[in-house]
Amino acid sequence: MKKSSIFSILIIGLGFASLASAQIQLPNPLGNVNDFATLLNNIANYVTGIIGLLAIIMFLWAGILFLTSAGNEQRITSAKKAVFYAIIGLAIALSGAGLIALVQVIITGNV
Repeated sequence: MKKSSIFSILIIGLGFASLASAQIQLPNPLGNVNDFATLLNNIANYVTGIIGLLAIIMFLWAGILFLTSAGNEQRITSAKKAVFYAIIGLAIALSGAGLIALVQVIITGNV
């Protein structure tokens, strides 16, 4: 009796599972990707955004270093270097976005 009730519950459960197996459609995490160029563009935009975010974090870190230097020349020098490197990072992020747009115009011919 026990085996037959377990077997019948198992069969009923498997029947319900087949009804609900295709009810959820997962969204594509890469966006609307139709071709390889769009995929590369999405990845490049993502990386450019991360570089820009890191540059902003570096600016904040340099500001904290300036505020906590208390006249210490070594800490002021390290804060100035952090600002310099943050500016370089921001320039790379902005030029990267421009370079991506330029290559996309050259390849596709669309403005």
